[in-house]
Amino acid sequence: MSRVWKEFVRIVAGVIAELSDQKAYERHLAAHGAVHSPDQWRRFQDEQWAAKSRRARCC
Repeated sequence: MSRVWKEFVRIVAGVIAELSDQKAYERHLAAHGAVHSPDQWRRFQDEQWAAKSRRARCC
């Protein structure tokens, strides 16, 4: 596989990880000094939901 193709695949994988909240969850774990667990996933989801519900909605 060429270097350009590998870079393209890396970028696409990064975008998918961002859109699926994987990267946000990794940042959450790092910020809280925690490791993956069902409780941490729930905490992350609760924080995400609370942040989304506080945002102003248009129309």
